[in-house]
Amino acid sequence: MTASPQPIRGMNDVLPEAIAPWQHLEATARELLGAYGYEEIRVPVVEHTELFERSIGEHTDIVEKEMYTFTDLGGDSLTLRPEATAGIVRAMISNGLLRGARHKLWCTGPMFRHEKPQKGRYRQFHQIDVEAIGFAGPDVDAELIALTARLWRQLGIDHSVRLQLNSLGTPEARRGYREQLVSYFRAHEVRLDADSRRRLEGNPLRILDSKNPDMQSLVAGAPVLTDHLDAASRVHFERLRATLDAFGVPYTVNPRLVRGLDYYSRTVFEWVTDALGAQDAVCSGGRYDGLIGQLGGEPTPAIGFAMGVERVVALMAQLGEVPAPAPSDAYLVVQGEAAERAALVLAERLRDAQPALRVVVNLGGGNFKAQFRRANRSGATLALILGEAELRRGAVAVKPLRREAEQTDCPIDALPHRIDALLAAARRGD
Repeated sequence: MTASPQPIRGMNDVLPEAIAPWQHLEATARELLGAYGYEEIRVPVVEHTELFERSIGEHTDIVEKEMYTFTDLGGDSLTLRPEATAGIVRAMISNGLLRGARHKLWCTGPMFRHEKPQKGRYRQFHQIDVEAIGFAGPDVDAELIALTARLWRQLGIDHSVRLQLNSLGTPEARRGYREQLVSYFRAHEVRLDADSRRRLEGNPLRILDSKNPDMQSLVAGAPVLTDHLDAASRVHFERLRATLDAFGVPYTVNPRLVRGLDYYSRTVFEWVTDALGAQDAVCSGGRYDGLIGQLGGEPTPAIGFAMGVERVVALMAQLGEVPAPAPSDAYLVVQGEAAERAALVLAERLRDAQPALRVVVNLGGGNFKAQFRRANRSGATLALILGEAELRRGAVAVKPLRREAEQTDCPIDALPHRIDALLAAARRGD
């Protein structure tokens, strides 16, 4: 017997009964981003591999170990996107949208990384990605962080997340710090784990982000990046902090926060939680002023963040902030071939008259008892009953489902105009 098909490990189905919090998060974010002047952009999930190698960095875990890369029929090396920023930047360059212009953009969709699947970390995962391109000052950094703080409040999870903040300075200033860091870790190389030894050659700042408990005391004694900031970056960071203080957004300066991608400079931030175990970051971002020029575009400052949809949804569920699926308003219970056809026509007339009406027609037959069970499961306020007897008298029987009440008749032709009043009366208990 052939085994039933299974999903790829780490790539999960989101079933209808679980979709409500996803839709709530996406709808809330869409409305909020629009209110802040951000426009949606949609970019391909597949890009040339070189794009990610040049932007993320060859010595990052993503490029070295996690990308889904393949050679297509034309011989090109292509990669499923592991993050969205590089693709959005590529879109700005290839479509000629820079030239000193400013853009506030966002997108959402799946990303792909070949990681060990565990709670909060998947091989196909989803992000909401937000980018502000062409803005150099700390004002946009502060506004972007304030936007995320407002989103947490609107989702009801603001008391379970906290903001960590740091500045990486400019690449030039960071080079001097990097030399000191390498010297420090070389002096303690015997205490480095395998990952840290590998990072020591290519990306030593990532050692500061080690989650290995045995590494924490060594990391704690390392030189601090904020002690080596250039003057302009220090002023930028101080102005950002002053604005966040004025907003009333609390934060902690974490000098070990470095972020895992090579393109970051100056401001970096993470929103973290203690409620999800080891996968504590729910939103991460920072400034990438050199990336666009590095990829061949006109040098342009920019900042952005990526929010893990699965992690935010899990946090909402943990805190009991998951909205229930919207119930239907009316469920048409039908009996007989002529009534089935009439019910479908009536449902379309109701939708024409009330476009927001959630109306479900019983399809596929079934006796009245089975149909009423389906009607109750749908959460409908009203059952609209249409059988041969109702057709003969030109009426629909109306039965409230959420309370004890007698059913009444409503003329079929009048129902599209009366449905609002019938629903309101049923909800009031009239």
